[in-house]
Amino acid sequence: MTTGPLRVSAARRRAALDALRRGTVPAGGLDLFAVGTGRFATSVDEDLAVCAGGGAVFKAVRGEYGSGKTFHARWVAERAKQAGMATAEIQVSETETPLHRLETVYRRLCETLTTATEPPSAFRSVIDGWFFTLESAAIQRQGTDDSSAVAAGVDELIGSRLADLATVAPGFATGLRGYHRAVLDGDVSTADSLASWLGGQPHVAASARRVAGIRGDLDHFLALGFLQGLLKVLGEVGHPGLLVVLDEVETLQRVRSDARTKALNALRQLIDDVDTGRFPGLYLMVTGTPAFYDGRQGVQLLPPLASRLATDFTTDPRFDNPRAVQVRLTGFTADRLVELGGRVSELYRSGTEHAARIAEVVDGVYLRTLADAVTGQLGGQVGVAPRLFLRKLVAEVLDRVDQFPDFDPRRDYKLTVSAHELTPAERQARATDPDEIDLRA
Repeated sequence: MTTGPLRVSAARRRAALDALRRGTVPAGGLDLFAVGTGRFATSVDEDLAVCAGGGAVFKAVRGEYGSGKTFHARWVAERAKQAGMATAEIQVSETETPLHRLETVYRRLCETLTTATEPPSAFRSVIDGWFFTLESAAIQRQGTDDSSAVAAGVDELIGSRLADLATVAPGFATGLRGYHRAVLDGDVSTADSLASWLGGQPHVAASARRVAGIRGDLDHFLALGFLQGLLKVLGEVGHPGLLVVLDEVETLQRVRSDARTKALNALRQLIDDVDTGRFPGLYLMVTGTPAFYDGRQGVQLLPPLASRLATDFTTDPRFDNPRAVQVRLTGFTADRLVELGGRVSELYRSGTEHAARIAEVVDGVYLRTLADAVTGQLGGQVGVAPRLFLRKLVAEVLDRVDQFPDFDPRRDYKLTVSAHELTPAERQARATDPDEIDLRA
């Protein structure tokens, strides 16, 4: 474990530590304490390069609960943003984001769209940036900045640059034209409504749709055309690709059989569309448990989908192929959990004047003691321990050592774990109710 301070901004450090205090995966800064991701780095960067070059990639990530699937997806998202791409993370849910309703998936995509410089939702900023690019091109082409001439030039450019969408999603270009006219006219209400419609929001005012000359709401089939349009717009404002993460697809196992079949078919359709080149620049990633990929209530229910995702995991995990269509996260070992604690402790020390005392009191030996204690509270299952371990480490140990000069966790801290602070997977792992483990020894 290194003891020197990290070079990290105060805001980035604070955001990461605050998330760990809450027991959630940080939205950023994951490179500061990523453990076990090194073996994927080369293949991920290769995939990102493919997308930046106009190709498309599909990747399935498998792992048990607590193995770090969401962490891995957000780590890939950080690398994607460093490469200039936009990203979106969508939690698959039977009630809020059913996978068989692609219009809902598209809406969530737009709501969570982010770039290296714009937080969610970056959709409106991307659209406005595109029109700025078109206006600049129109001025350069026509040699005048006359507002009427520029508006006509932009309208012409919309048609030419989105010409290939005319048959699959004509409403996308129509909606953009209407939005641009409303912005130029200062009609804020209509512009807001049309931006919402372009982002897949339902129940947009009929008056705004009439002004733009569009009808109805987005449906399952038009959503894919709108995704094509969004990819084209992103590319023209300097984002060479889009990473879309469909997280927790294992929830499909709990939906009605008819909805499950439709959702699996939608996933197969997306994979096939990626393979045929329909979505240049798209990096589509799904995460799920082994039961989803291997069980009869998941992928295996649809043989064509199962054949597309088939990957041999009977071999030694050390030799898993990171370039395969499906990759396996092997989860944490005790040593890796301690290493993770060391990196988080190092991050913590980088922004406090008490770094030397923290390094002395919360050393490798103590990190091992705390990791073993937390794991013991979870039935010895180290794979589900990282979230709770990091929450206890930051909120109950490091914060106290930092604030109280006479606090020594070996003497003054006793680990307690209550049911209400556990996730369902952690509660399941805690098959018994062990006595509270005293760390003062």
